[in-house]
Amino acid sequence: MPMRMECKHYESRSYPNGDTVRRCNLDLAPDAPWRCPQDCSRYERRLADVAWTHGSLVPHPTPPEPASVTDGTAAALLDEAAEIINAVSEQVKAEIAAEQLAGSSRWRRIFKRRRK
Repeated sequence: MPMRMECKHYESRSYPNGDTVRRCNLDLAPDAPWRCPQDCSRYERRLADVAWTHGSLVPHPTPPEPASVTDGTAAALLDEAAEIINAVSEQVKAEIAAEQLAGSSRWRRIFKRRRK
C-alpha cells in the first residue's frame, strides 16, 4: 500500500536544497517514503480542513520505488543495522554513566567550599 498522505501521522517536509522527507511520525512505515504497512494499527484519518489555510506549494512527486524495497533487501539491511546498534547501546550507556559520575566528583572537588 502506498504512503497514506491523509494519515494523521504522515509528515512531509521540504528543505531549501530541494530534498523532501516523507515519513511516518510514529516510525511504523519501514518502507517509507514508498509504502505504509497494509494493516497499520495506528492509522488515523487526518481531520478534514478544520480552519486550515492551504498554500499554493505543490509537493515534489515521490521518487520511484527502488527494487530493494520490493525484494526485501532494504528491510533486511535496516534490521541488521538495528541489531548492531542495539548490541552496543548498553555498553555506550554504561560508559556515559561512568563518565558522568567521574565528572561530577571532579566538579565537586573544584567548587568545594573550604571551612575555616
